[in-house]
Amino acid sequence: MQVLMVLSSPNPEIQWNAVRFGNFLLNEGEDVTIFLNGGAVDLYAGDSEEFPIAEQAKMFALSEGVLVA
Repeated sequence: MQVLMVLSSPNPEIQWNAVRFGNFLLNEGEDVTIFLNGGAVDLYAGDSEEFPIAEQAKMFALSEGVLVA
């Protein structure tokens, strides 16, 4: 199944959980695209030790997930 997630929140916790969910879906064999909109376009701005967004995004990309903005 193809899954499109639209992420528009600048909240780091929401961004981190969205990318983690995308990784979960990829591991389940789904085709996943995450569209970054509005405040979410600067995805790495909220990267921190508590919410390692960059690490999850790298894993997402290496697993053939698609990030578009």
